[in-house]
Amino acid sequence: MATTGLPPADDADVARVTEALQMITPRWNVRILLALNQPAQRYTQIAAKLPYLQSGQLHPKIRSLCDAGLAERTEHSARHVTYGLTTRGRQLLPVLPMLASWAEQNLQKPEQPLSAIEQVEDSLTLLTRRQAPAILWALKSRQEVTARALARIVLPNGYWTNVYPPLRQLVDDGLVTTEGNGQPYRLSPAGAALGPVLGALSMWSAGRPLDHAARHPLWGRTTSGPATPTRAWTSHQHRPPASTAPAIPAQPARRLGWQPSELFSHATPTRAKAALPVGGARR
Repeated sequence: MATTGLPPADDADVARVTEALQMITPRWNVRILLALNQPAQRYTQIAAKLPYLQSGQLHPKIRSLCDAGLAERTEHSARHVTYGLTTRGRQLLPVLPMLASWAEQNLQKPEQPLSAIEQVEDSLTLLTRRQAPAILWALKSRQEVTARALARIVLPNGYWTNVYPPLRQLVDDGLVTTEGNGQPYRLSPAGAALGPVLGALSMWSAGRPLDHAARHPLWGRTTSGPATPTRAWTSHQHRPPASTAPAIPAQPARRLGWQPSELFSHATPTRAKAALPVGGARR
């Protein structure tokens, strides 16, 4: 049954990716997946790697990952039970460094550096906002669209103004942009930069190799230079003012504050609760 007004293939794609995000976003799930990425272990061995989880928190989390098909429980005997990742769970792990890299490059920078795992958790929080995948898919496919037209796509069975709360949240998060009330919406640079991540999640959820993400029919498309969206679906012909600002010299590429191997090190420094400076999509 269709849940959006997107074409059937895109609608199924959004549903699969939404389900994948719901599997890994709940608190501690990413850390538990990384702790399980070892040869089969006893429960006490896993718990020792996650000392910040209180007694009774870990077991239901592992059970939910087993139910989702990402982890498995093996009973060798009545007193010997081990846990580990399934093949499906291991295939998902390469998406995590992609999420961390996107956050490092596109989200606001805190005063104290964050661990790669915290970068992943922040990214997942943004992507699991209500209606977020459907809105991102619609804006990628339409490039620019009014709120009313967007509501017909992502909320075909609801009142159209219900699109405003999730849409405003994505604007606040820095993934969507608009030039003001009544103006069309489009992906921000940070939202567009999610292409490799969402393409990889789509491929994983469809049971395909992650390295096929560049071939994704929607997120595999790249645009060189300024976007020139078709405006047939907007209610008016919007003309952005011509820019007279001088060209800004390209900045040298900034080295990531972490390396991919660090994501799997289980180092979990205490996160600083400092105010975030201006710059980049919000966390």
